[in-house]
Amino acid sequence: MNEAVIRAHREGILTTASLMVNEPGFDEAVKLAQENPNLGVGLHLTLLHGHSTLPPEKIPGLVNARGDFSNSPVGVGVNYFFKCSLREQLRAEIHAQFEKFRATGLKLDHVNGHLHLHLHPTVFEILMRDSEKLGITHLRLTRDCLSRSRKMSSGHLFYKISHATIFEMLSSRARKILAQKKIRHTQITFGLLQDSRVDEDYILKLLPELPDGDSELYAHPSLDQFKHEFDALVSPRVKDEIKKLGIGLIRYQDL
Repeated sequence: MNEAVIRAHREGILTTASLMVNEPGFDEAVKLAQENPNLGVGLHLTLLHGHSTLPPEKIPGLVNARGDFSNSPVGVGVNYFFKCSLREQLRAEIHAQFEKFRATGLKLDHVNGHLHLHLHPTVFEILMRDSEKLGITHLRLTRDCLSRSRKMSSGHLFYKISHATIFEMLSSRARKILAQKKIRHTQITFGLLQDSRVDEDYILKLLPELPDGDSELYAHPSLDQFKHEFDALVSPRVKDEIKKLGIGLIRYQDL
């Protein structure tokens, strides 16, 4: 995945990447990012499906004895919302992940969350309450356009409708707070409803349909499981279409 990100940046249209600070490949990712200073690197806050920064004894309500978060998005979402006792543990772990990112010396391009958990009401409240201390200036406002998504690809209708609805609700609430805090974000995020299927055909259909202003296209490029997404990001046809349409490639920090 690290190699796919750097190659997609050097050879293709990828301008930003998100760093998971507690996962295998972290040291290599930091080294590669330092060698490619034009790549915007953000923090991919991880509070499920991953590992903690703090030791388990400091956050026993969040992780198991090995420091692993739960792999159940629904269970995590319910617990984080209803169990007030977890909020200080969440705050401590969030601050620890920001501190570990800060220690790399990389500029914080943006903040997002694994499985978009940064928009979970409890997590988002912590991020906004501590935004100045954490240095948050740009954040992904996760929302996609259902009508455009259905136009550009068929199938997976329940997934598309459910995710479009959930994240429209979460983003509508978050947008007002981000505006008050003067935290920048793109107007729309493409790829949410096309999860793991951002291929060349999808991008070529998307580019002429982009709304005015700034948009984000996110993908999960790798050289094995999601090689089709890597191939799409380095596709000569995609690069030619971007040039033809006069689309500018930017990072969050350029907003």
